[in-house]
Amino acid sequence: MSNLFVCLMGMGTVFVGLICIIVLCTVMGMIFRNFAKTPVKAPAAAPVGANTAAAQPIHNKQEVIAAVCTVIAEELGTDVNNIRVKSFKKV
Repeated sequence: MSNLFVCLMGMGTVFVGLICIIVLCTVMGMIFRNFAKTPVKAPAAAPVGANTAAAQPIHNKQEVIAAVCTVIAEELGTDVNNIRVKSFKKV
């Protein structure tokens, strides 16, 4: 009988805790919903036809290439020396 009581008390505690978390999330959602109604300004659009990425040269191109190669080598699980850069252009 005591094993059943311990099991039911444990399950009851868990469900009461979950219900408290749900109620807390709902209340916090209602509170912060009022703060979210402030309008957000849209960013200014770039002029049509202006390519701002191509207008700015990369000053430290070798460092950028080294960083990109390091990330690619880490993702592929290989050594950086196994990666050869044939071309590099800003997209």
